[in-house]
Amino acid sequence: MRVYFDSSAFAKRYIAETGTPQVLAWCEQASELALSVLAVPGLISAFCRLQREGRLTGAQYQNIKSDLLADIADALVCDTAPQVIAHAVRALESGPLRGMDAIHLGAALACAAEVFISADARQCHAADRFGLRVVAL
Repeated sequence: MRVYFDSSAFAKRYIAETGTPQVLAWCEQASELALSVLAVPGLISAFCRLQREGRLTGAQYQNIKSDLLADIADALVCDTAPQVIAHAVRALESGPLRGMDAIHLGAALACAAEVFISADARQCHAADRFGLRVVAL
């Protein structure tokens, strides 16, 4: 089963917070993890911020980064191909979404994800409207 995680959801794989147990369970169930190419820089940015704020040590940051890079080695990373952009534009035109959220939705649609996981209610609602099986965290 191909499971797509937006950045807000996939971050919970590395940082313990509300929704982490669900994310870990879905990672175990998935035969393939799918992410947008935007997810990795977004996650690294978030992890760097946590380190700057003193919420992660340098060693913790390095471990989390290593885990993320190992995870994406086997993941389907959807780039911003014309099909992704076309889906994102349709999503933006059909309801209120932020640009990056629409790209995540477009990537999930383009890569034929079977499950879409996000912690963003508006994005989950849009994904549901586009026929994806949604897990809201």
